[in-house]
Amino acid sequence: MILLEANYGGIVALVLFVMFGVPIILLIIGGLIRKKYKIASNVLFIIATVYMIVSLGFCGGMIN
Repeated sequence: MILLEANYGGIVALVLFVMFGVPIILLIIGGLIRKKYKIASNVLFIIATVYMIVSLGFCGGMIN
């Protein structure tokens, strides 16, 4: 039997998690450690920002 309809719900959810989930988790961790480890927190904020820019460009290009 050949399936003619594909279910891409899981793949779309995975791509959206890669685009938005990881940077949000990094931002939360950076905010939680802000008082004790200020430099590490700044590094996490920078990594989250760069990750968001790159993932929106790459994953956004894959979606379109």
